[in-house]
Amino acid sequence: MNKKQALRLVIFILIFFAVLPPLTYAMRTNGQIKDIFTGFYAEKKDTIDVILIGSSPVYPFYSCPEIYADTGISAYPLSSNVQRPAAALPLVKEALKTQSPKLFVFEMRMYTMEEGRMTENAAYTRGVTDNLKYSANRVELINRLVPMTDESGDRYTYWFDIFKYHSNWRSLRLADQWKCIFYEKEHPLKGFELISDVCPLKDEDIPSVNTEETVPIPAKHEETLRELLEYLKSNDLNALFIVSPYREKEEEAAMINYMRPIITSYGYAFEDMNESYDEIGLDFKTDYQDYGGHVNINGAIKCTKYMEKLLSSYDLPDHRSSEGYASWDSAASLFAAEEAKAEDALNAHIANGEFVDIEPTW
Repeated sequence: MNKKQALRLVIFILIFFAVLPPLTYAMRTNGQIKDIFTGFYAEKKDTIDVILIGSSPVYPFYSCPEIYADTGISAYPLSSNVQRPAAALPLVKEALKTQSPKLFVFEMRMYTMEEGRMTENAAYTRGVTDNLKYSANRVELINRLVPMTDESGDRYTYWFDIFKYHSNWRSLRLADQWKCIFYEKEHPLKGFELISDVCPLKDEDIPSVNTEETVPIPAKHEETLRELLEYLKSNDLNALFIVSPYREKEEEAAMINYMRPIITSYGYAFEDMNESYDEIGLDFKTDYQDYGGHVNINGAIKCTKYMEKLLSSYDLPDHRSSEGYASWDSAASLFAAEEAKAEDALNAHIANGEFVDIEPTW
């Protein structure tokens, strides 16, 4: 190969790697989780006070526009369906690249689930790996979640996910996809999802777990938890650990009891909301969309108010009169309008007996 050929090869490689990320970002399948992550990347640098990390008991449970409207605190979720505990630390590092949050909130429900159950569907893994920008943190995330001995033989498609989404080329006709070429597209509701479906529990199914027993969480999750705690402590990062209220089983409650002293021994607060159904005001006949797994708009408002109470224990600023938060004012206004519509729809479903019949996805 002569110098001219070598130069052409170098130019080709540079162009290839310059084009690859934006084309990949545009072709990634659109949807709620992609919108959450592109919305996070679109936020102005150092404007988010609180970052919530965890599985699906995050983005439909806590309305960040409502938190802002009531308190002036800017909060944003980095949440995906069945998000495995091992994703938490890379997400913290990714968040710190553009934000300087005063508090991280970690949702802990997934720590009670066996790892195998969370790997049965590759979409759950891709929900987080394929929604980060190309970066060293994404490499770490893939290494944590996708084993080197991946039997499917498609591990390379996690590194270069365009191989997974190349058939989405028709979606490039959509303007919204092109808005994602830098993986930054403002989320109008700051990552929150309004849900007006309802799935009531029968009286005999409403949870009333009260146990002081402890059951160890899976060993891999405990190792992950301790690693996360060590990182937070060594980097002087403040954190709150929570379990969002749901139809809790006795063994899960015992695992939550096991996690509590581990977390508090590092000086961090731990809040199991399953101990506060009455204080939150939850009604398992009207406030859930899937048999007590995830709340609808009724439950979200109640959980959001309780989250505001928890956040009041921290020294967090009120940005409602601050310059640079116009998008948060807009999100609060939009949420107020959409909330009213969702509540009307939900009340109509209840009045007409229109109940959904779906299994919860943790």
